[in-house]
Amino acid sequence: MLQNILLGAGLAVDASAVSMTNGLTNPKMKVSKVLFIGLLFGLFQMGMPLIGYLVGSAFEEFISHFTPWIALILLGFIGGKMLYDGFKKDEAEKESVLDLKELLIEGVATSIDALTVGIIYIGQSFTSAIIAFSTFGVVTFFMSVAAVYIGKKFGTIFEKKAQIIGGLILIGIGLKTFIEYLIVVL
Repeated sequence: MLQNILLGAGLAVDASAVSMTNGLTNPKMKVSKVLFIGLLFGLFQMGMPLIGYLVGSAFEEFISHFTPWIALILLGFIGGKMLYDGFKKDEAEKESVLDLKELLIEGVATSIDALTVGIIYIGQSFTSAIIAFSTFGVVTFFMSVAAVYIGKKFGTIFEKKAQIIGGLILIGIGLKTFIEYLIVVL
């Protein structure tokens, strides 16, 4: 169980960073939206490894090859949009619009690496795999909710620069994922 919690925490780091960015750029976010973000990211961190487990090793090489590219493109796009909005907005509009479409894209981008983790569990029973994947989801939920609140605190402090900082964080996560992939491949 400890191994599942630690692996879940490792997988949840990107979701937590994105959650913090969401709080940073939306410091007046309601509790219901904070909980929704945690739930959504938790479900993605639980569902993606399940898909990897079910699809199996037949697509392992394909999935692992395109994961960093997908993360780079999705997070780069969202981060770039946040940077653009951060530089163009006026003082009157401080918070970014965080809609379901953007949250779904963030959910996919931050959990795509969990897809390949599911493949690791192929040799284990379905019950063991479900327990592990559920643990990933619960850990991600709590880490994401906490991260949103941390981001909200700093979003209030940084105000106008929050969107620019958030965009840089998302682009950085995408680049980190891609560079780690290149290091392994090269």
